[in-house]
Amino acid sequence: MQMSLRNIFVSGHQFQKDEIEQRSRFQMINIALITSSIAYIYGFIINHFSALAWFEFSLFVFNIIAFFLLRRSKQYYTFVSMSVTTIGTTLLILLIYVTDPTQMKFVWIYTYPIVMLYLVDDRVTIVWFLILIGMILIAPLQPYIPVKYSFFQVFYIVFALVIVSLIVYFYKYKMIESKRLILQQQEQLERQIKEMQKKDKMLTLQSRQAVMGEMISMIAHQWRQPLSTVTLNISNLQVKKLLGEEIPDTELDSALENISDTVVYLSETIDDFQTYFRPNKEIATVDINELVKKAISFIEPRLKKTRVEIRFNVKQRIVVATYQNELIQVLLNIINNAVDELVSRNIKNPHIGINIFSRHKEVVIEIADNAGGISQENIDSIFEPYFSTKGKNGTGLGLYMSQMIMLKQFHTEINVKSTRYGSVFTVVVPKKLA
Repeated sequence: MQMSLRNIFVSGHQFQKDEIEQRSRFQMINIALITSSIAYIYGFIINHFSALAWFEFSLFVFNIIAFFLLRRSKQYYTFVSMSVTTIGTTLLILLIYVTDPTQMKFVWIYTYPIVMLYLVDDRVTIVWFLILIGMILIAPLQPYIPVKYSFFQVFYIVFALVIVSLIVYFYKYKMIESKRLILQQQEQLERQIKEMQKKDKMLTLQSRQAVMGEMISMIAHQWRQPLSTVTLNISNLQVKKLLGEEIPDTELDSALENISDTVVYLSETIDDFQTYFRPNKEIATVDINELVKKAISFIEPRLKKTRVEIRFNVKQRIVVATYQNELIQVLLNIINNAVDELVSRNIKNPHIGINIFSRHKEVVIEIADNAGGISQENIDSIFEPYFSTKGKNGTGLGLYMSQMIMLKQFHTEINVKSTRYGSVFTVVVPKKLA
């Protein structure tokens, strides 16, 4: 494992979200090993190579071994933690038995609960804690080793030790509960994000299916007249042949050329629709006016059938670098909705006006109809999923997905306003996408 300041306190291990407490223990035992090693080195130096100095040096060597054992495997944690606990308990008891109160070395005892409460399990902690307290309390009472602390002094030390331990204990569990609460909130947030992503994918699929159904209908309209032309040319040739009439070469060539041009047109129509449904997104540099004309050409048969007039006059050439297929889908959804409203309300002289103008680094496309406008109670909801005023004939996904496309792909949004004459949808397109 690579040694670095970032992972030194967790022994280079990776911990899962449900291993918060184990991670904290690894951090504390590494801190204990590092700080005690510094103390052992200091003791070795000031004790001038005495027997105590070499004892402290041996403890320092053990810390080095323990440090690398922890990095080798998590399974060594129990052995290392019990060893550190045993050594720490022994040393703290010796402080009472062999030092003078004036040296103030007993203050190291108050570090004991901080380390103990993190290194071992609660049941083991209680056992070691009782051993420490018991050995301290009997120090002035036993007759074998002369102790310079009075019973009052050791009782006061024990009392303070218990208070510190309780504070550390409750702080530890408060911190663990906070971490668990944060973890639960993170997991809940991740679940919500996954559910939203799943819902978004489902809505996208449904929208694609709905748009595909509309496109198939448009293809049928687009093909009907050209196919009728092909059928008419072939029928004329067959009738003349059955009647025994001679077919001039010029007439035959003209008919075949007409059929060929029609087939090429049908092929180009399919190419257009294949490009529209291609899943990969590529930024293309296009004239925005040509792109709008292309969108209009897709629904031209429907416009003729419903007698809806498109009023679109090209004023100036505006070139943009954009996702043309996504923008066409947005325009088709808005224009188709306008046509639906014009037809359902039986508007006289129905028309849709499209106005394009340049504004700084953006292009603004306004699509206005004379269908009488949108009611105030509906205008705030038209971009919500599954909201539709068409009853069973509407999916409620067209405008929602159009808004999602503009937000995600173009980082703008569709605005709408309503007047007594009709509604006006405003689509803002950046001239150049980053």
